[in-house]
Amino acid sequence: MSEPTGAARRRGPFKVGDQVQLTDPKGRHYTFTLEEGKNFHTHKGSFPHDELIGAPEGSVVRTTGNVAYLALRPLLPDYVLSMPRGAAVVYPKDAGQILAFADIFPGARVVEAGVGSGSLSSFLLRAIGDQGMLHSYERREDFAEIAQQNVERYFGGPHPAWQLTVGDLQDNLSDTDVDRVILDMLAPWECLDAVSKALVPGGILCCYVATTTQLARTVESIREIGCFAEPQPWESMIRNWHVEGLAVRPDHRMIGHTGFLLTARRLADGVEPPMRRRRPAKGAYGEDYSGPNADRGAATGR
Repeated sequence: MSEPTGAARRRGPFKVGDQVQLTDPKGRHYTFTLEEGKNFHTHKGSFPHDELIGAPEGSVVRTTGNVAYLALRPLLPDYVLSMPRGAAVVYPKDAGQILAFADIFPGARVVEAGVGSGSLSSFLLRAIGDQGMLHSYERREDFAEIAQQNVERYFGGPHPAWQLTVGDLQDNLSDTDVDRVILDMLAPWECLDAVSKALVPGGILCCYVATTTQLARTVESIREIGCFAEPQPWESMIRNWHVEGLAVRPDHRMIGHTGFLLTARRLADGVEPPMRRRRPAKGAYGEDYSGPNADRGAATGR
């Protein structure tokens, strides 16, 4: 049985073509590709790549300036933050939430719209494995080219489960019996009709949006289309901690708001979602509201 795509690049001694992440004494990272006969240069001196080729991961190398660097292969969260960008990347904290709450499983059939720089595509491909299917749609050809290069650099070549299409999802989506749909785009509500036809009953729609206005319209549009269970929106934040002897405190900086996530389950055809028991807050659909269900305020007297 052959190894999963990219697995050989994740274990064993360093080889030519491997990505290497160096960490200096201050915790700063430097990432490069191993090449025979090349030298790695910093303002603290240099050392030859050949010194790492064949060495075990977790080795320490010293520059001509006698500065020690720890050498490891970059983790995927490290890789996506350092790779060339066309569009902004989906941060690892959000990618992890998508993998967990969209329940991405080995062999899953997934559609993704808004590839950007290929960050989320890399996480999804690693989760679904070679036997899954990821069909990614990207409107901009220049972004698609950068994403393809980034994904293939990480996996060491084309991934057998990946198909990349340049164009709008709502105009080009032909996939059927899809388990999961991930939308990272400006107006996900424009794709709901196409997505609802592609998803299997019980399938999950996951949307990633940046602003509260996008979040509100997406949630109301999902409710209005009527073939999804109640959407669940949230955001996550990460705060690292400083631990040094008795000095145990939160870091002064944190990864705060990057975007909102929401998930919704596809209902069986012809099934209406159960009525929500919780009433909207007074004025939620008042005269100033102009989004989906705008007539609700007048109909309910709110």
